[in-house]
Amino acid sequence: MSGNQGTQEERPERPSEVDGTAHLFSALGKIIKTLRRNAGLSQAELAQSTHCSEDLISSIERGVRTPQPDFLLRADKALGAGGVLAAAVDDVREALARARTRHPDWFRDFAKAEAEAVALHYYEVQAVPGILQTEAYARSLFARRRPMLDEETVEKRVADRLARQAILDKWPAPTMSFVLEAAVLLRPFGGPDVHREQLRRIQEVAMRRTIDLQVMPQDQYEHPYLGGAFTLLTPRGRREVAYTEIYGHPRLITDPEEARTYAERYGIIRAQALTQQESLAWIEKLLGER
Repeated sequence: MSGNQGTQEERPERPSEVDGTAHLFSALGKIIKTLRRNAGLSQAELAQSTHCSEDLISSIERGVRTPQPDFLLRADKALGAGGVLAAAVDDVREALARARTRHPDWFRDFAKAEAEAVALHYYEVQAVPGILQTEAYARSLFARRRPMLDEETVEKRVADRLARQAILDKWPAPTMSFVLEAAVLLRPFGGPDVHREQLRRIQEVAMRRTIDLQVMPQDQYEHPYLGGAFTLLTPRGRREVAYTEIYGHPRLITDPEEARTYAERYGIIRAQALTQQESLAWIEKLLGER
C-alpha cells in the first residue's frame, strides 16, 4: 500500500486520544447540522456559502470528516452562529496537532510535511489515493484486507482516512495534481455501486480549479517509471521531497538529487498521460455517460 493511500491509519491506536478527538468532531458535526437546519439551508446551500463541496458538508455533519478551522470560521458567518463555531477553532487546532503527534516516528515527518505542504503531487498505480477515496471505497479496502481487522478498527481507520481529505478544501489551496494509472479506475473495489460512486467523486474533485487530475492510459507505448506509486511534496520554505512506500516499507526522500529524479519522472508521466479534459471524458465514458 502506498503512502498515497494513507499509511497513517496503520499506526497503533491510543484509545483515549482517538476517542476524544472523534467525540469532538462528532459533536461539532451535530452542532453544524442543527445550525444549518435552523437557518433553513440545505447542505448544497451551505457548501456554496462556505466555498466547499456538498460531500464535505455531509461528511462533517456525520462526524467522518474533520471540520478545519477556516471552514468553521466561514460556516459561523454563513449560519449566523454568532461565534459558536468560531469558539471551537482553538480546540480543533489543538486536536489536529495532537493527532499529528500520534503518528509513528517513521511516518511523522511525512505527515507534518503533507499537512504544511504548498504543493502536492500524487502518482498512483494500485488504488485510488486516500485523499480521493469515498467513505464506501475506503471501508471496502479496510474490510477486505488480510489479516482481517475488527469492525471498530475498520471504522477508526475509515474516519482517519476521510479526515486527511480536509486538505482538498484548504484555503489558500496547495498546488495539487494527480496522475492515476487507468487500471486504478478500472478495478471495481467494493462492487459496481461503490465503484460508480468513487468515479463520480473523482469527477467532482477533478472539476475543481485547484486540482489537476490525469489518467495514464493502458495503451501507452512508453512509460518512464514502473517502480510503484510515489508522492512529491513541497513543504513551505523548503525543498521538494518525495515519499514512497512499497510492501509496507516507507521512505521519505530528502536528498535533493534523488528527489529531483522523482520530480523528473513525474513530469514525464504527466506529459505522457491524457490531459485533464481527456481524462474527464475517459471517466465519463467509463461511467456510460458518453
